[in-house]
Parts: sequence; structure tokens; C-alpha cells
Amino acid sequence: MNESQVGQADGELSLGWRLLLASAFGVGFGSIGFVTYSIGAFIDPLGREFGWTRTQVQGAIAFGVGLGGFFAPIVGYMIDRYGGRTIALWGLVGVAVGYLMAGASQGSLSFFYLAYAAVALLGAGSGPVSWTRAVANHFHERRGLALALTLSGTGMAAIFVPPYTVYVVENYGWRVGYIALALLPMIALALAALFFFPDRSSRGRMAAVDERTLTGFTLREAVRSFRFWLLLASILTMYIGITGIVPNLIPALTDKGFTPAAAASIQSGYGISLIIARLGIGWLLDRFWGPGVAAVTLTSPVIACLILMGEPSYAAAMLASVLVGAAAGAELDLLAYFAARYFGLRNYGRIYGLLYTGVALGAGLGPISFAYLSQISGSYTASFQVALGLFAFGGVSILFMGRYPQGHVGSNARRT
Repeated sequence: MNESQVGQADGELSLGWRLLLASAFGVGFGSIGFVTYSIGAFIDPLGREFGWTRTQVQGAIAFGVGLGGFFAPIVGYMIDRYGGRTIALWGLVGVAVGYLMAGASQGSLSFFYLAYAAVALLGAGSGPVSWTRAVANHFHERRGLALALTLSGTGMAAIFVPPYTVYVVENYGWRVGYIALALLPMIALALAALFFFPDRSSRGRMAAVDERTLTGFTLREAVRSFRFWLLLASILTMYIGITGIVPNLIPALTDKGFTPAAAASIQSGYGISLIIARLGIGWLLDRFWGPGVAAVTLTSPVIACLILMGEPSYAAAMLASVLVGAAAGAELDLLAYFAARYFGLRNYGRIYGLLYTGVALGAGLGPISFAYLSQISGSYTASFQVALGLFAFGGVSILFMGRYPQGHVGSNARRT
């Protein structure tokens, strides 16, 4: 970058910080952000009151995460057609309604699952596609870092939500716990309403859009591109591996002799590294060829799998958790960045939304398949072996994305 471009890039961040703050909270406390991180606090209390097994309670994740992801293409279409502001704000209200429904459960597992389905369906507009569309549309020179800051909201949720939920549930009961969860999207709603969240129809100073950002592929053209399917395959395999390891990490470590407290502290390294990696990846994407950055980051959990297949020390297990967190932090950032960089912004919502189904499918398949594999094999070793192969494929395959297309976006990331 020359001096004028650096000044323009810095100006983007100084003018757009309100949008970034609102979007980070929207991602963290939206329909996808904290379903997985909060469910653990409710497993035993619901089991004691209603006799539900742990597997039955965790089945709600499939409705709250997996189902919502499959509606992302529809949300993307609506955002491209009508703009994102109203859709995102009503989506946050929908998330709150879903959690209030869960708190009103009276012993019917079907109603409990329906409540989490409401989080996914009524809250679909609050998913990452809404927030990343607005951020990608506003930022050009610092798009990678801006998307990283936005998506670090999931890391914020990973650190804050578990202790917050456990504290409320232990001191006030699980029903109040769900009310406490319903407050979180309303905080995000207040920030998004207070701090101007631009959409395509807005005319505020932050909504001034360069014509470059409105060019790009149609959905049909994107789907016909080998890059679309390559990116989808990488996302799917990476998320099966990541979400397969994370919820099973504590039982895997306790099987190796760690105390539950030590295992939980090791898992905390995941959330911290997720945020750090996300910000670091954003900085790198603005300066270097994205697939090269992605390949290094996404293959690093191969080392984590090798560590976890053995008998690791506390420090080695922490390193493994950090490496998985780094890949998790990079993956969503890379998805948003590559969707904009390779396919443009004209139909970003639809294209990103369709790609996001890979995240949803992986998040739904990973925990269940890894737990089942460990059950039939008698240990988690086979699960880590499968994860190793998934990470190797997902990380290396991204190198075949090739050069950035010319003329779709205004980023100055280095071409190869």
C-alpha cells in the first residue's frame, strides 16, 4: 500500500468501529453464536428434573445449529434483495423468543427441541451472513481485519457464555438461566439499533458503497465454479473435525487421566486462541495471498490430533486445544473473506449463505459422529485419526483456489 491507501484504510476503521462493535455482538449472541457454548450448563439440571439423558439434551444442538444453517441461503437471498438491517434485528428478537420457550419447558422433549428450532428459524436473520454482508460492503482496504473483528464475536461468546450460564443456573435455576440467555441477543439488538447498522438501501456516511463492491458472480455462476465446491468441501471437512473434537475434548482428556477441572481449563485455551487467531488471520489476509495463509492455519490441527492420540502432558494437551482453536478462528473468517474475494459482493448473501450450509452440516455431524465412533471403538483414538485426515484434506485443498479473480472487489491483498 502507498501512503494514501494506508490513510484510507485507517479511515475505514475509525469511521466503522461502531458497525464492527454491533456486528461482533450480533455474531456472538445471534442464532449460531452461543447455542453450543451454553447447553452444557443445562444438561444435568434438565436430566434431574425430567429424566432426560445427556444425549437427549445435547440433541437440541442439531436443531439450534444445524437447522439454522440450512436456512442461511434463504436469509442470504432476502438480504441481497431487501437489505440486512431489519432482517438482522428481528432475527435477534427471534433468538430471545426461542430461549424463553426453552425456559418454559414442562417435560416434553419435543417442545424443548421446538424451542431450539425457534432459535434457529426465528433467529435465522441474526446469523453471520447478515453481519458479514454489512461489514464486507463497508470495508475494502481492511476487509480481512474487519471481518476478523466481526467474527471474533464467537470467541467472545466461547469465553463469556459458559461461566455466565453456569453461575445463573447454579444460583437461580435452569429456568432463570434461559431468561439470562434471552437477554444476550437483546443486548446485541440494542447495540445494532443504537450504532448504525447499514444496509444496501441506506444513505448514511458509512453506507456509501463503491461500485466495485456491487459486482461479482450470480449464484448460478458461483455454483458452476470449481472454487465454490472446493471451498464448500474444505469448510465441511474442517467443521466436522473441529466440532467433533471440541465437545468431546473433556471426556477424551478425563479418559487419559486428567481431572475434569484440568480438562476444562485446557478447553478454555480453545476460546482464547480462537479470538487471537481470528484477528491474526484478518491482518494476514489484508497483506498476503489468502489460500496460502489458510493452508498453514487449517492444517495445524494435524499436530493437535497427533498429540491427542498419545498420552499428552498438560502443556501438550493445552497446545492441542490452542491449535484446534486457531483453525476454528480462521475458518469462518476465511469463508467470509473468500466468498467476497472470489465471488464478489453483488450476490454475497446468497453465495455465502449456501456455503454456510457446510458449517451447519459439519457442526451437526461432528459431535455425534465422533462420540459414536469412540463408543464403538472403545476410545477416542479412532476419532482423532479421522480428524487428522479431515484437517489434512481441508487445509491442503484450499491451495487449489488459485489466483484472485480480477475486478470484483477493492482489496489490495497480494496476488500470486
